Amino acid sequence: MTITLVRHAEVEEKYIGCYNGHIDIGLSSKGYADAKELEKHFKASEFDAIYCSDLKRAKETLKEFIKGDNAIYTKELREKSWGEYEGMSFDEISTNLKYINFKQWTDALGGEPIEEFISRVEKFFFEYLPALKKENVLVVTHSGVIKTFLHLLKGISLEEAFCLCVPYASFVSYDKIVDKKDKNHA
Repeated sequence: MTITLVRHAEVEEKYIGCYNGHIDIGLSSKGYADAKELEKHFKASEFDAIYCSDLKRAKETLKEFIKGDNAIYTKELREKSWGEYEGMSFDEISTNLKYINFKQWTDALGGEPIEEFISRVEKFFFEYLPALKKENVLVVTHSGVIKTFLHLLKGISLEEAFCLCVPYASFVSYDKIVDKKDKNHA
């Protein structure tokens, strides 16, 4: 199976550089233009299945570059919930008296525990998708989901994965994703 991951396009200006989690925000005008540009890359592509986060920024991105509405929108592809940190920049979070370190930050006061987030991503990509027996799958999602997928796929630490830059409206494809036991074939 080939999985093509697309990060949603740029969000409304006041949310750029923030941990938006489950905040349901739309795209900026630049975001719409960048999402439309993706059409050039995918115009000749045929996907057996299309999955998209149910959050507005991901849905708006998808609708700009894939015509038709055969996508399946799911909460499983949502960004991690950042609890009290949602809508804040990392600078704001790191100067917060409640912030201690990376582990504590990823646990996100009042948000989704990191173990649950990792489990959600792992189940979707390494159990649910392979069980579908599809050849070519498109997934439109969020930076945190993509970074966690790479953590699981490549065996890099979560901290390393979260230091990776995943630009808005970027995409990457991985081949030969079979199941949970076969992560080393990408």
